[in-house]
Amino acid sequence: MSSVIQWFPGHMNKAKREVSEKLKYVDIVFELVDARLPLSSRNPLLDQILQQKPRLIILNKTDLADPQQTKLWQGWFQSQGFLTVAINAHNNSTSKQVVQAAKEVLKEKRAKDKARGLKPRSIRAMVVGIPNVGKSTLMNRLVGKKIAQTGNKPGITKGQQWLKSGNELELLDTPGILWPRFEDPAVGKKLALTGAIKDQLLHLDDIAIYGLSFFCKYYPGKVAQRYKLPAVAEELPANELLMEITAKRGYKDDYERGSELVVVEIRQNKLGAFTLDRFGEGSEESHE
Repeated sequence: MSSVIQWFPGHMNKAKREVSEKLKYVDIVFELVDARLPLSSRNPLLDQILQQKPRLIILNKTDLADPQQTKLWQGWFQSQGFLTVAINAHNNSTSKQVVQAAKEVLKEKRAKDKARGLKPRSIRAMVVGIPNVGKSTLMNRLVGKKIAQTGNKPGITKGQQWLKSGNELELLDTPGILWPRFEDPAVGKKLALTGAIKDQLLHLDDIAIYGLSFFCKYYPGKVAQRYKLPAVAEELPANELLMEITAKRGYKDDYERGSELVVVEIRQNKLGAFTLDRFGEGSEESHE
């Protein structure tokens, strides 16, 4: 697993530079994470890059995540001093939620500006996140239309491009993509299962086996129910369980096809909502 997933230091340095250069133009940074992996979908260098810049952590894809886990993670981020908002970027209410939360983060700054006689203006923000957390979807929702990708065209960043979101928010054209760091193989598997890494880079059977083990442990009954297997099948080692599912679906011994089925169906929530980063299992302690 670890041999196929590479980290991208070259891309990362470019993205870091772009984010750092643009920080001075914005009041706040929206850090977008996948609600199914609130820690694993964060970039570990972001604290260093953003330093003291006000930040709102946006947990996206809440429709796909375990609601109880989302609440626990929101509480944890709050305990770390970050305001969070949990959204599904496809919903119409998203813009309102994000603007209200941004106002809350910037409440003191805006009050000081008012006391100094400065006229209120729209909040200027930048969205950052790793691939597949829904950055384009969120920006399209905030701006209210499909926006062109403005990243890699020469000359665009010289005159800063602002995208208006109503009268209260302006978004700076999105900087380079921040990549996750794959030093922990478990993080790589979590990102792979949610589709943050191209399937061509992976052994799908590894990911399917990881997904089945996870569901049997944390959401018992879901695998047996989905694939019409007896409940005891979930007690099998995950590789044998994959064989059972492959046979049950009539794929004979085409385990590649069986693996693809399992991975796609987990991503499509056919086995139900799930959260891979489990609160209270120690991973958050290492991030305090």
